[in-house]
Amino acid sequence: MAEAGAHSPLEQFEIKSIFPTGGHGEIGTLTFTNSSLTMVAALVLISAFLILGMRRGALVPGRMQSLAEMSYEFIAGLISDTVGAEGRRYFPIIFTLFMFILFGNLLGMLPYSFTFTSHIIVTFALAALVFIGVTILAVAKHGMHFFSFFVPPGAPLAMWPLLIPIEVISYLSRPISLSVRLFANMLAGHTLLKVIAGFIGLLGVFGILPFALVVALTGLEILIAFLQAYVFAILTCLYINDALHLH
Repeated sequence: MAEAGAHSPLEQFEIKSIFPTGGHGEIGTLTFTNSSLTMVAALVLISAFLILGMRRGALVPGRMQSLAEMSYEFIAGLISDTVGAEGRRYFPIIFTLFMFILFGNLLGMLPYSFTFTSHIIVTFALAALVFIGVTILAVAKHGMHFFSFFVPPGAPLAMWPLLIPIEVISYLSRPISLSVRLFANMLAGHTLLKVIAGFIGLLGVFGILPFALVVALTGLEILIAFLQAYVFAILTCLYINDALHLH
């Protein structure tokens, strides 16, 4: 059983302690894990990418500077298209979320690495941060008028008892859908890669077929890594737009 478990496709998602504190399950115990290490690595890589890319600020940008500028312009354009000029002040949080999720997804593609975005606790924490922040923004801007958001414009009064609960449930489900979408895509993609890769050695010379499939799926997973970071960022922009303009 132990030998079979060692090759489990889900073993790659196991959180392991790197610097144990001696506690086992006590409330308040802090432990530096492989997930923590990957998050720190993502922050270091993002900082290095942006600092080194914009260090010279050449008129004719090199590759690193071009990538850094493209990242900036991509998020700036996304905010402009979804929120408008009023959304410029929220650029730092959206850009930070996009880069953190993107680098977390890409780091998980490295062999023997760890994908922290494949854990629901991480993605839900990010989604909850967005949800709480957007709700506070909406209440601060509109006051009690914020609750009109749960009444669709033009809806007859007789339909309010039915529509309001639906709108409230839809609003409260935002952090769940936002977190599950990212978590499920990362979990499913990496599990599939692990399962198919397990057939390469078992099939011997015929392992070339699953190997080719793994290469193709790896390219698809890299694309999904970008796509999921983009989806998280654009939904955050849409939620901010709702908070600023309600209906």
